[in-house]
Amino acid sequence: MVGKVVKRPRLHLVAPKLPKGFGQAAAEEGVVTARASPDKVQAFLPSNIFAGVKIDPKTLVKKLDADSRSIVSAVKGEEEKVPLSKKEKMKLHKERWLQKIEDIKLAKKLQKAEMKRKATPVVGDMNPLMEALPELSDLVTISKFCKQPKIQVKKMVTNFTQMKSAQKRKVLEDDVAQFHKMLSNPLYKASPLTVIGEHLSKRLKQEKEGEPL
Repeated sequence: MVGKVVKRPRLHLVAPKLPKGFGQAAAEEGVVTARASPDKVQAFLPSNIFAGVKIDPKTLVKKLDADSRSIVSAVKGEEEKVPLSKKEKMKLHKERWLQKIEDIKLAKKLQKAEMKRKATPVVGDMNPLMEALPELSDLVTISKFCKQPKIQVKKMVTNFTQMKSAQKRKVLEDDVAQFHKMLSNPLYKASPLTVIGEHLSKRLKQEKEGEPL
């Protein structure tokens, strides 16, 4: 059985229909009004559109550097790229990949070592180990002593031929002073040979040991 098709109601309102010639008449009326009253249009527009705006003249002045004035920048942020051949590009590409592989290997190695260190349990009592370790104050004092510079002691030259002129003069002056002192000594006056022998033996011993004269 075939029934009648019921028309569904529309979801929007139908636009009202204006009478013919209404739009054209309104446009002509507006044009006539604008032409007939130009004084009204001028009264509507202000004489100075920037009357209520305060602008500082200093903000309008702007100096541009040489780089900004030029269309082509005189100062380039990056160096000009040199055109590379295909072989060089392949070489750079290969080096980058090798570097990436090395970085990945190193990261995996460090991660593996860290996991192994975390998985290793601490067995036994830690007190003996803590007692065996030195105190922080001891380490600080040791480092202070180590930092002190060593004073280098210059070796005295005992050979008379290797001495400088000033050193030779000093040795001779000391010998003369010692000789005068020995002459005034009462032991030398009592037995001069004994005193001279003792002095020579003492001098030879000093030369053998490398002591200063």
